[in-house]
Amino acid sequence: MTDQVLTFVENSVGRIRLNRPKAIHALTPAMCSAINAALLAWAQDDGVALVMIDHLPDPGGDPKLSRGFCAGGDIALIANSAKDDCVEAERFFHVEYRMNHLLFVYGKPIVAFIYGIVMGGGVGLSLPAAYRVATERTVFAMPETGIGLFPDVGGGWFLPRLPGRVGAWLAATGSRIDGADCLSLGIATHYMASDRIAAVKARILADPLGVADILDENVEVPPPAPLDAAREDIDRLFASDRAEEIVAALNADGGDWATRQRDILATKSPQTIKVALRQLVEGNAKSSFADNMVMEYGLACAIIRRPDFVEGVRAVIFDKDNKPNWNPATLEGVSDAMIDEIFAPLPADRAWTPLPELAEDG
Repeated sequence: MTDQVLTFVENSVGRIRLNRPKAIHALTPAMCSAINAALLAWAQDDGVALVMIDHLPDPGGDPKLSRGFCAGGDIALIANSAKDDCVEAERFFHVEYRMNHLLFVYGKPIVAFIYGIVMGGGVGLSLPAAYRVATERTVFAMPETGIGLFPDVGGGWFLPRLPGRVGAWLAATGSRIDGADCLSLGIATHYMASDRIAAVKARILADPLGVADILDENVEVPPPAPLDAAREDIDRLFASDRAEEIVAALNADGGDWATRQRDILATKSPQTIKVALRQLVEGNAKSSFADNMVMEYGLACAIIRRPDFVEGVRAVIFDKDNKPNWNPATLEGVSDAMIDEIFAPLPADRAWTPLPELAEDG
C-alpha cells in the first residue's frame, strides 16, 4: 500500500483512488503493485461487488478543476533506468502490464471515471473497465511516439479494435481527443457533465449493484464529436500500415488537415511510428490480451535500449526544448530489419508473465 494510491472498501465497493496530483497521478511501480494486491484480495471477497477507479482532486482545489485522471507512467523513473542498466524500467513495465492484464480479466465489474487528462498509463488503467465515464473535461491520448516510446499498456489490443483507422492515427500522431470523441469511438461507455460526477459516485456507493442503471440515468447527450468530421480523412489517409505510404498519402492530399498531420508526424520518432503501426497489426491478430502483453513487454525492453527513448524524454520532459534528435532521423532510415529486431521475442526466462493467480486466463 502506498499513499500515492488509496485502496479500500466502501459499502461493497472496492475503491482505487489515485493520489499523486502534482504528477497528474502518473503511475509508479509501487502504485501498480498496490492496485494488484487490492484487486486480488477483492476478487476473493464476496463482500466486494464492484470496483471503482478514480482520482483525488488537487489538494484544496475544486474537484471539477482537477487536472486529470492519470497522465501516464513515471517516465522519469523509466528514462533514468534506461540510462543505466534498465532493471528498474523493466520491473516497472512488468508489474504495470500485470495490472493491465488483471484489470482486463477481472471477474467483477469495474467503473472508471476518466475526466481530465487520460494518457498512456491512465489509458491502460481505465480501458479494461466495463464502465468508462467521460466528461466535457476528458482529454484522451496515447502520445508515446513523441518521446520515442510506443502506445503500450494494451494499446496493441485496444487501438486496432477502434472504428476504421482511428487507432493507427492515434498511435502514430499522439493526437488528443475529447470526451465526446471518446463516446463516439467507444473508448467511453457513458458521457456526463463533470458536475454530476460526485452525485453519481455517491449513488453508486449506496447501491453498487445498480451501477448500470445509475450511469444510464445520468448520461447526457454530448456536443458533436470534433473527430467525426475527420473520420473519413483518417480512414483514407491512414489506410496503410506502412509509415512512408501514410506520409505519401498526406502529401498527395495536400489539404489543411492532411498537412497538419504530416507536420505532426515529422516531430515524432520515426522508429517508434513504425513500431506503433506494426504493433497494432500484430496486436489485432492476437487471440488473447495476455499474448498482446507478452509482445508489448518485449517491445518495451527493446525500445528503452535504443537512443530515441532517452533522447525523447530529454527533449520533452527534462530539458523541454522539444527538439529531439531522433536516430534514425527519417522514416527511410528505419529499416525493416531494425523493426524485426525490436519485435524479436524475448527468451523465455525474460518474457512477461501474468500474475501467478491468473496464469490460465486470457
